[in-house]
Amino acid sequence: MEVSDDEHIILLCTNTDQMETTKTLNEEILLSTTDILAWDFPTILSFNTIKVQAHRDSLIEQSLYFRGLLSGSFSESCLASITVKWNVCEFLQILKHMCGCALDISMDNVLPLYEGALYFGVETLLLKCETWLSEVLSPKELQSTQIQIADLIQIWKFGLDHASNFILHLCMGYLARNFMWAKYSNFFRKLPYDLLFSSVKHPHLTVDSEMHLSDALLLWLESSMENLERPSKTEDNCNEILKQIRVGLLPLWFAVGKRNSLYFRQLAEESLDSIFRLLNIVPMGLLDTFEHSDLQHLRIRLTEYSKKVNLSDCPQITSTLLLLSLIPPSYLIDPVQKKIIKQFFINCGHPARDKYAFPQKMLETLTFEAVQEVDISKCRNLLIKHAVDCFCKSFPSLRILKATYLLHMETTSFLQLLEKCPLVCEIDLTVDITPLIPALVTVLSSSPAVIPQVPEKTSSIKYKSVETLSFNEFGPPLLLSNVTKLTLEGRTDVSDLGLHYISNFCVLLQHLNIKGCISVTDIGISDLMCRCRKLNSIVVCDTSFGINSVQALCSAISDSGNFPSLHSLDKRSNSVVSNFETLHMGGCRGICESSLVELMSQTKALRSLCLRETDLIDQALYNFVGCSLEMLDVSNTKISGAALAFVIHGNPSLKCLKARSCQNLFPGDSCIENRESSFSFLHEELHTELGKMCRLEEIEFGWGFSSFYLSALEPALMSLKTINIGLGAMLGEDALRQLPAICPLLETIILHFQVISDTTVTKFVTSLINLQVLALCYCFGDISMSSFKFPMQNLRKLRLERVTPWMTNDDLVVLTQNCRNLVELSLLGCPLLNSDSLWIISCGWPGLVSIHLEDCGEVTANGVFALHDCKALEDLLLRHNTETCP
Repeated sequence: MEVSDDEHIILLCTNTDQMETTKTLNEEILLSTTDILAWDFPTILSFNTIKVQAHRDSLIEQSLYFRGLLSGSFSESCLASITVKWNVCEFLQILKHMCGCALDISMDNVLPLYEGALYFGVETLLLKCETWLSEVLSPKELQSTQIQIADLIQIWKFGLDHASNFILHLCMGYLARNFMWAKYSNFFRKLPYDLLFSSVKHPHLTVDSEMHLSDALLLWLESSMENLERPSKTEDNCNEILKQIRVGLLPLWFAVGKRNSLYFRQLAEESLDSIFRLLNIVPMGLLDTFEHSDLQHLRIRLTEYSKKVNLSDCPQITSTLLLLSLIPPSYLIDPVQKKIIKQFFINCGHPARDKYAFPQKMLETLTFEAVQEVDISKCRNLLIKHAVDCFCKSFPSLRILKATYLLHMETTSFLQLLEKCPLVCEIDLTVDITPLIPALVTVLSSSPAVIPQVPEKTSSIKYKSVETLSFNEFGPPLLLSNVTKLTLEGRTDVSDLGLHYISNFCVLLQHLNIKGCISVTDIGISDLMCRCRKLNSIVVCDTSFGINSVQALCSAISDSGNFPSLHSLDKRSNSVVSNFETLHMGGCRGICESSLVELMSQTKALRSLCLRETDLIDQALYNFVGCSLEMLDVSNTKISGAALAFVIHGNPSLKCLKARSCQNLFPGDSCIENRESSFSFLHEELHTELGKMCRLEEIEFGWGFSSFYLSALEPALMSLKTINIGLGAMLGEDALRQLPAICPLLETIILHFQVISDTTVTKFVTSLINLQVLALCYCFGDISMSSFKFPMQNLRKLRLERVTPWMTNDDLVVLTQNCRNLVELSLLGCPLLNSDSLWIISCGWPGLVSIHLEDCGEVTANGVFALHDCKALEDLLLRHNTETCP
């Protein structure tokens, strides 16, 4: 064995994974670190034995391993060569770093390099790897494009194997901060229990809502319980991780619906008990909650990384709980502050008493700069005035507010929001419009709208709500709002006066939805469109939108703030509507045919167009000049297939097409021979355009639509998610049976008056794993309970109308077992059901939010007390089920 020359040493490496490029490999290659920059790695790795001549002092200086080996008392210290037993490729990279060369670290090599740095004691490389991991797992990086869940699991296991608390803590924090992103990954269910549990307990756990956390944990439990280390610990692990859920903050419908869940049953009962205490349904109410509950479990999860706060569907959320979530945690253990909080619980235990005390000024509240979106939809016990006070102080970066289905939110609260949260750019105040019949309501205005001035002093209740528009009591005058998207759908309290103030203050408004706002007039709508010069999307379905509004849209854009000129020579290319992206005016009967023709000739930028139930004719579609349509609704109009084909030809990006109840769309002759003879023409005109050019995600067809047309559309339907076939269509059993093969991504199937069979329905429920909505209405053919004897865990809505006259209580039990996650149920024409059916429905689907039972035997013969357990019920229709309904 050679003796060292004191300056250099040969590192002998054996390549067990050499790259065989030829039949005869060279046995060895000699390299020197002096020309390391010129190394050709592919060539080097083709050798079986690799010898590297390196400087002793450099190795001793850079590596603890070589320092001990070459400068200590080991026999190798006096040798001219030593053997290195390590992966050759990785060792050469480590050697490259030790020689001062730049080293690119990525997810592919960081762990091998880290492990090598640990083994050889290369502290500089160890620091470089740790720095890289810190950066990519830090809160400031866009992690979704760098570290995937599969990589995170690999890093976690590496940290466990090498007892690296540094790496383990990085993984915990990363998963906690990015939990919402992680839960949608296919690898989420493969997360190790310890990693998941640690992240759920982590103080930086960031989720949009407690429901999202619950959903994620249930998904993991259902798919990963068999992976837990010891079966005896399975139940303990399950209970331990579920205890981290703050059950009092779950949506009511979600908690009720999980009462039959294998893992969530007990927690669901605890959740309901907590929710009902917060709602004061139990005698002691909030005071009892305060005395006996862990207040930390009543705090909404908020961290410095929270971007969205979703409290929707939580009627138990009040000003009390909101404030409790915004104060520092130390207040919960400070005796003085806790006394204040306790008094607040007593005073605000019921929404009616909220007005007596709101001591936010007495309490310091935290600020969460990252929060940009808040959803308080259906939080009916949350006083908006108090909520806005909290939002403006704790969420200074708030951009989006969703407050749908809150009937008590008045104009005053809306205007208060505009002033106190100046950065808000999107507001949704939708309320339910289904009880209304807007088509039967007409608001007339035959002269230009006169916007009345608000008197300085008045006792009128009507003007009282408008007096706060000056905001004198709140401070400085109202500044111009940054709102660009405003949704007021269904709000009957919105009038022309309201639109006038909106146009004055929301000067940046781009999108306005006033669907179903039956108190506004055509003049009021046209006035707003003239004033809001940045408007490019408007939804005015089922309103008085008419000729004045059409004229405003077709008028040329004016540089002044006055009414646009109607006589501009180039108004078609420079009209108000020429830049619109969304125009929905379905159900607006006040628009004549000629106005529609003129309007369509100027809509060159539209992406979404709804003309359902209007006086739409072919000429209007032939005048359509746009090429960017993604959604088109022409249901219940007079248009023909040729006219529709013309629009489709120029709009290859179409994803949603609704054309139900269009009796002129397809050949009117019901004779099959005639229909087949005309098919070639229609194939060229309409279906070829759809089949070749579009990738549809939603379709609705009715009169004349048949299996011939479905076949022609097949290339366009591979991405289809929703299909709605209405009266007058005849698909046939064969075509329906082929639907799962043609449209494997279907989530919604709605069939009216179609011929179906057990085979058809069985195909649907067994082949379409994403099916969430199934509606079979007035269909023909024979189906039996055998169609529903398959698990349909994803099914959320089920409508069986006049298709199951044979249904008995036993059949209903089978449905509850196979469709466990239903939230909406509609049964029509089930005469064999009786009063016990309600108990079956209530016990089998406690989380239902909508129940429609019509002509269902005697289900209400003994009253409807059996539905008492459906605590989340919002919509109940019981009709013709017995002679009387107590």
